[in-house]
Parts: sequence; structure tokens; C-alpha cells
Amino acid sequence: RGDVIRYEKVLNMRATAYTSSFKDTGKNPGDPGFGITYTGIKARKGVIAVDPKVIPLGTKVYVEVAGSTPDYGFAIAADIGGAIKGDLIDLYFEDQETVDRWGVKKVKVYILKE
Repeated sequence: RGDVIRYEKVLNMRATAYTSSFKDTGKNPGDPGFGITYTGIKARKGVIAVDPKVIPLGTKVYVEVAGSTPDYGFAIAADIGGAIKGDLIDLYFEDQETVDRWGVKKVKVYILKE
């Protein structure tokens, strides 16, 4: 959408959304591992959960959202989830309201060149 992005591959995927809330992770603030991803980094905007068989952990990506929704943008595959399999990714957002509104959206995931 106006920027030049060097990429190796494009994947057509579906995206859901998550946050660090108890509703999404089963953990409360103060619990061990609260807000920490599978790879050990802090969950924040720009962190996505993936199926590591499809997108290896540590991969840098750009997530383009179909339609009028703004792109998620640059991200790193740093988390996994029990329901994240195949062509499904999970995008981290800071607030539950955004997560609840997100639903499931079609996205293009550009696997960036290093």
C-alpha cells in the first residue's frame, strides 16, 4: 500500500486476534508467564501467534488485511496457540475491545527477506 517490501513468499491466511487477558490466555496479571509468549518475549503489538509448521518462530512478516481495515503491519512470529493450526494466525492487540471486534479476517502474510 505504497511502501516497498522485500519478501520471499506470500501466504493467504485467516487472522484472529488475542490479548494477554485471562479470557484469551487463562492467566491473570501476577501469574507466572502472564504476558509472555512461547518464545519468551513480552506480548505486544507486532507479535503474532502462528503454526510453526507453516511460519517458523522468529520469522519477520508483514500482515496486510483485506478490505478497508488498516493493515496490521510488520510483526514477528513469536507465539503459538492450541487453536492456531494451518492457515490461521493470531494477532496481538493491547485491548480486549479491539480483540472482540476483530472476529476472523482474511489477510496476506508476506514472509520478509532478512
